[in-house]
Amino acid sequence: MEQNLDFGIHQVVTFFEYNGQSFGLTTTHINTFLVMAVLTIFGLIVRYKLKNFKMIPDSKFQIIIEFLVDTINSFTISTMGEKNARFSSFYGPMFLFILLCNLTGLIGLRPPTADIATTFALSLTTFFMIQWYGLRARGTRYLKGFLEPMPFLLPLNIIGELANPISLSFRLFGNILGGTIIMGLYYAMMPWWAQLGLPSVLHSYFDVFAGALQTLIFVMLSMTFVSSAMED
Repeated sequence: MEQNLDFGIHQVVTFFEYNGQSFGLTTTHINTFLVMAVLTIFGLIVRYKLKNFKMIPDSKFQIIIEFLVDTINSFTISTMGEKNARFSSFYGPMFLFILLCNLTGLIGLRPPTADIATTFALSLTTFFMIQWYGLRARGTRYLKGFLEPMPFLLPLNIIGELANPISLSFRLFGNILGGTIIMGLYYAMMPWWAQLGLPSVLHSYFDVFAGALQTLIFVMLSMTFVSSAMED
């Protein structure tokens, strides 16, 4: 039972050691590379199939791809506005990446998003996009926004801005890690006969439903923060 209650991140390959600390590839790295490989292969397949796409879809694959693209475009436009539709090419792959990371628990892997380093890196991407596109769209007016409504609130506004990536990362990390721990506890505590049917229901909630929901929340909040920074 104690072995099943090990929820830590393990180092798979060690490259070198420094000051008693080993550095190398962890389970998070390996599982992230697997997700990236799946998405890369999927992208290459779509690219290869594009030459056979027709104006009027006549294959299920084209219908699925067009539905996926239309859904991502519509979601981006409804969240960020028509003028920011170009962001769909960024947030679409981000959505698929986070979703697949969350779903890796279905095949017995530790989700990369159950590692705070992964979620914080994703949230930092949003943070820097907020600053870049805010300055690009509004210039000095974006910086003046930190002095509103009163100049003495500058420290609080800065703290609030820095809190965005922290809250984004911990929200995704906490929910995915919580589901991982609960499933680990279930498998560790229950007898073998209780692991034959009920776990599928639990996985449906913690991996599929919660994973999809947290992916949607993360991407939607990221879109909202970026678009809000660009608005006058």
